[in-house]
Amino acid sequence: MQANFVISLGNKSQVPIISFSATSPSLTSLKSPYFFRAAQSGSFQVNPIRDIVEEFGWREVVPIYIDNLFGETLIPYLTAALQEINIRVPYLSAIPESADDDLIAKELYKLMNNQTRVFIVHATMPLGYRILGKAEEIGMMSEGYVWIMTDSMTTLWRSIDSSAINALQGILGVKSYVPKPKELENFTVRWKRKFQSDNPNVNAEMNIFGLWAYDATFAVARAVENAGTANLRFNRTNISGSGATDLETLGVSQNGPRLIKELSKINFTGLSGDFHFVNGQLESSVFQIVNVNGKGERRVGFWTPQSGLVRDWKSTNTSAKSSSKPKLGPIIWPGDTNSVPKGWKIPVEGKKLKIGVPVKDGFTEFVKVTWDSNSKKAKSIGGYCIDVFDAVMLKMPYPVPYEYVPFATPEGNAAGSYNDLVDQVFYGIYDGVVGDITIVANRSLYVDYTLPYTESGVSMLVPVRDNNKKNAWVFLQPLTSDLWITSGCFFVFIGFVVWVLEHRINEDFRGPPAHQVGTSFWFSFSTMVFAHREKVVSNLSRFVVIIWCFVVLVLTQSYTASLTSLLTVEQLQPTVTDINQLLKRRESVGFLSASFVKDMLLGMKFDESHIKKYGTLEELHDLFTEGSAKGGISAALDEIPYIRLFLSKYCGKYTTVKPTFKTDGFGFVFPKGSPLAADVSRAILNVTQGDEMQKIHDKWFNNATCPDFDPTVSSNSLGLESFWGLFLIAGVASISALIIFAAMFLYEQKHVLFQFYPENSVWRKVRTMSRIFDQKDLSSHTFKKTEPRDASCHCSVHSIGAYGSSTNTNCPPSPSVGSNQIDPSDFVFLVEQGSVTGSPDIPPSPERSSIEFADYSHGQ
Repeated sequence: MQANFVISLGNKSQVPIISFSATSPSLTSLKSPYFFRAAQSGSFQVNPIRDIVEEFGWREVVPIYIDNLFGETLIPYLTAALQEINIRVPYLSAIPESADDDLIAKELYKLMNNQTRVFIVHATMPLGYRILGKAEEIGMMSEGYVWIMTDSMTTLWRSIDSSAINALQGILGVKSYVPKPKELENFTVRWKRKFQSDNPNVNAEMNIFGLWAYDATFAVARAVENAGTANLRFNRTNISGSGATDLETLGVSQNGPRLIKELSKINFTGLSGDFHFVNGQLESSVFQIVNVNGKGERRVGFWTPQSGLVRDWKSTNTSAKSSSKPKLGPIIWPGDTNSVPKGWKIPVEGKKLKIGVPVKDGFTEFVKVTWDSNSKKAKSIGGYCIDVFDAVMLKMPYPVPYEYVPFATPEGNAAGSYNDLVDQVFYGIYDGVVGDITIVANRSLYVDYTLPYTESGVSMLVPVRDNNKKNAWVFLQPLTSDLWITSGCFFVFIGFVVWVLEHRINEDFRGPPAHQVGTSFWFSFSTMVFAHREKVVSNLSRFVVIIWCFVVLVLTQSYTASLTSLLTVEQLQPTVTDINQLLKRRESVGFLSASFVKDMLLGMKFDESHIKKYGTLEELHDLFTEGSAKGGISAALDEIPYIRLFLSKYCGKYTTVKPTFKTDGFGFVFPKGSPLAADVSRAILNVTQGDEMQKIHDKWFNNATCPDFDPTVSSNSLGLESFWGLFLIAGVASISALIIFAAMFLYEQKHVLFQFYPENSVWRKVRTMSRIFDQKDLSSHTFKKTEPRDASCHCSVHSIGAYGSSTNTNCPPSPSVGSNQIDPSDFVFLVEQGSVTGSPDIPPSPERSSIEFADYSHGQ
């Protein structure tokens, strides 16, 4: 307050104001160009304090500060720095400067009854000493407590009476570090000699404030010298009236602006170290961490803006933050112990922990509250979750007194949802919550969970129906529709391939068109039962048929096994297999009352009118029985522990289907930053890894088993995805055989293609080649064995088509032609011997000497 007043005078008179002791961070906000802080701002020390708390893993801190502007201005900076590393500040203890010992003791007793044991004291030395002295008196300087002093107290603590030093034993302190060159040592000796001569009865030592005062004076002297003393006058202010005060008559300095410039340029190495102003104040420098022991203090480490906490000054240039070595030296804590305090303790002298438990009508195997009918008070609280928590508390390394408090109205009904129950911990009404509380993300923003002690997941529960009905079309069910269609297409395709490969060389695949189509289909489809009687003579055909028979074998065996299962095994199929079906049909879905699952359903775009709640197993069964059409439900979304309990009672009537939504299971709830959460989590591991957890489970869910429970029910029909590899192999083999056959056939008939005149159309060439393909390949070994040709018969695959009847009776008629006449323009002349002249289509060939004519109308 003094600094604010003096700074306002400096602004009015344009005279620079330099302070070596005003460390309050609030002065920075004034942004006065005439104010120079020849000291470090108090806000610079919050980072060293934060790093000390982080180094020892303390999770909660309580600041104790003087209730005035000096104390209040530092607290926002301190709490913000602690919250950056998730350190919880559960309480702020403000003590007035005029407080008597009784008021101080009352405040300290309040702190003693809380679990936090780490305290940061920020006060003037007179009040700070009284607080620490009273703390020692009531036992708060014993083992397990941590006390940290801020810069102002650490710098001045030596000034107190030596008889009162016992109250400071084991305390940590933070203060600015000043190197001690020879100049400082010589100055200190000279100053102490001078001070003692002037004050023989006072024992004092030079501290950082004295060094800043010396350097500030030196800086002012240098600035005045540089600015000059030629113009040191003030311009007087004309104020009329007898009521004017002396402050109102202050003049304006003519040399002030010049002094500001010179002070801003000051840069030298003073007794306190580097001395220069940055934005009107000294820069943050190195802090030292000290530990009060005996009648003095012992330095245990340093803090630098670049490296944070370091043990030795020489190591500040190394990567100290990444080092695994201790960042501070050995510390003797309150209670004269070297063991690092945990930073918290369950107060045995205080109240028990209030553990909230949910109140519910159904699923009481998890939590069951029994009420006294007369007093309307809880007579007993039990259940699976309660027994697990009791077992965990017995595994704790220290005793934890607690009591269960039902979250209920005076009438004994539930006082709200599970979210409301968890909020009670955030508001400080309960110290924890035990029950079937699911670990979800939005709740973890306000409270801390322990490790889960149950399995996790949210699944969809649906009724099942017996699919093993006397259905005339049950034989179609083993395969899906896409597999039926694909199989049929491949049967037709394989028949076509075999016909192409066998048509010219196999009598079984020749004849009228209807006969050929029927034979091809008969051959292909008869492979299903391996009853095909037609022989295949082409090696390509045999290759295709062998692969196709293997595909058919796999298909038929799979079909037989699936059909057998459908007809002989009880087929319980879910009535709904996908949650999207419920959305499309606008059917209703259920959820457990007060559960977070409702928010999940709303997030899936379910209309709130289609969401039904239930509270007991019986209510859920009744909703399923009514069905969605009659006001019931078609499915329910619930957590797996509840589903298992439900299925144990209605085994065989319901099942679960995918998807299963991931959750983290049930956990215990504690306040944000509570150290209990970590210790309880470790105790949970000790319980779950032993046989005690199984005993508790058997006690409450001994009969809660259902052999038919399967969370992954899906369709029993075989789909194309299981056989596409086989079809791919058969398809590639068949197409490869066709390509090889076509290449061989065109190569054999290349003389026909190349001997046409160029003016003949492509379509005419195609028709000609198709007619040749339709003829027997008498050069094949099959016809050589069965149809020996007469020497006078020259009918062959290279025969010539001519209009009219054949006069050669030795050549048998072709069975493959279905009409008796063809267009005369389609005559084909092939030269075998000699040459032909005058033919409109084929040029003469010197390599042939005779001509044969094949009458297509008679199949020759």
